[in-house]
Amino acid sequence: MGRASHTVTVPGRAFEAEQLWYEPARWPSWIDGFHHVVSLDEAAWPLPGARLVWESRPGGRGRVLEVVTEYEQRTGQTLQVEDERLRGTQTVAFAPDGDDTRVTLSLDYELKSRTPLTPVVDRLFVRRSITDSLRRTLARFAREREGDLRPL
Repeated sequence: MGRASHTVTVPGRAFEAEQLWYEPARWPSWIDGFHHVVSLDEAAWPLPGARLVWESRPGGRGRVLEVVTEYEQRTGQTLQVEDERLRGTQTVAFAPDGDDTRVTLSLDYELKSRTPLTPVVDRLFVRRSITDSLRRTLARFAREREGDLRPL
């Protein structure tokens, strides 16, 4: 199983960062490759059992299914994630850091299609690609959070 992770620091309290993170209408602004929500259990989101299905942009991950398995307010959320090529566990964690908040996004994953070369391909290409995607997502999220704090 592979693991990819990235952390950024965003301004403000964990509660504020978390509120932004769970706001579906704003996901296209920062989630790498995100195109649109197909279905979302809005009444339960972001609580355990809530289910989200979304489509990526052309050439991306295709249809992605996410099911919330754990949630703790101001701390984070864990999802079971599956797309055409992988399945795994994605975690977002919020941690106070002075007047700011550290946000860590990680994905523990397993590639669905396996060959004898899969471990090498994963180590050299797939993990790097996933880490880059997490990095882009969190960089965009940080810009979005900073934008929320700028006066109009």
